[in-house]
Amino acid sequence: MIIKPRTRGFICTTAHPVGCAKQVQHQIDYVSKQPTIDGPKNVLVIGASTGYGLASRVVAAFGAGANTIGVYRPSAATATRTASAGWYNSAAFEQAAEAAGLKSFSVTGDAFTDEIKAKTAKVIAEKLGKVDMVIYSVATARRTDPRTGETFNSTLKPIGQPYTNKTVNFHTGEISSVTLEPATEQEIADTVAVMGGDDWKLWIDTLAEAGVLADNAVTIAFSYIGSDITQPIYRDGTIGQAKDDLERTAHELDQRLNNIGGHAYVIVSKALVTQSSSAIPVVPLYMSTLYKVMKEKGIHEGTIEQMYRLFSERLYGPDIVPVDEVGRIRIDDWEMRDDVQEEVTKLWDLMSTDNVFDLSDLSGYRKEFFQLFGFEVDGINYEADVDPAVSVPHME
Repeated sequence: MIIKPRTRGFICTTAHPVGCAKQVQHQIDYVSKQPTIDGPKNVLVIGASTGYGLASRVVAAFGAGANTIGVYRPSAATATRTASAGWYNSAAFEQAAEAAGLKSFSVTGDAFTDEIKAKTAKVIAEKLGKVDMVIYSVATARRTDPRTGETFNSTLKPIGQPYTNKTVNFHTGEISSVTLEPATEQEIADTVAVMGGDDWKLWIDTLAEAGVLADNAVTIAFSYIGSDITQPIYRDGTIGQAKDDLERTAHELDQRLNNIGGHAYVIVSKALVTQSSSAIPVVPLYMSTLYKVMKEKGIHEGTIEQMYRLFSERLYGPDIVPVDEVGRIRIDDWEMRDDVQEEVTKLWDLMSTDNVFDLSDLSGYRKEFFQLFGFEVDGINYEADVDPAVSVPHME
């Protein structure tokens, strides 16, 4: 099959196995060149196939020599479609981990279900004994509560009043104005049910009850704060309400894990190109502008650089874990520097369709977006016939 990118809005519906494998290898190569981390030894990553989850799994394995178990949705290739990028990423990761003498296993299914939680706990007990780190990196728009059977859908909306700002079609570079109507109370509650801390807590409950959390185990989940430009749609919007719930859950879990010497943290990261962030109006244009400024200042980081810094300088650094006034670990510090935000705001006010490629790094954003799916990767012959059927070595 000759595989080309097919897009539908902010989603690419195809993925390239060779391109995805090369992108994973790029992450492994980066981490392998860095100083070794004295970090976790057995790690569970819930939402392990893309984005923060994949990058943190790479850092744990190739930076700290950890054995890993990844949980993600099954999405193998069929006769008429490619597998997902996450599937190809996971296959490439496990092949590389096996070659490096590391244990790695995959559990595929709906991470929200009791069945997958119990199955994962069983795999931990049988393959690793216990885990000393649990990374929660689930990003989805829909969740069914296993206790009630009720299904919730998240929304990307402001709260209280409409929000109008610039947005961009990152495929064409066309800038337009978008107005988002405020969320209802039900939409806010549903977004919290999907993207808040409830499922994270259920995972820790299951693992604790199964006796597979090691002494001093650490668990983390990811959040974002962002600039004044994105505040109304992100931190002050429905997603922000979910992130507030995530932070409350972190405090609750931290107290619970005290009895084994463990901790729970929310990680506030910088704006990064992920499948999830591409879906949020305004955010791709903000990120394109931010990337231009940070690259010019020599402080730009991609996902793998962020996760390596998280592990090496924050979670497993030489000093006590640094947290902000509400207990969060901040690795958005370079994005939120005053000089960075002042320059982004200046460019934002000048931005139009005519100058967007000059005043932002929209070309770089677009390339990174397609690289999430294995396209536009240097050194890949996209006219070559490739087999879309790729197996994951250690599927449980």
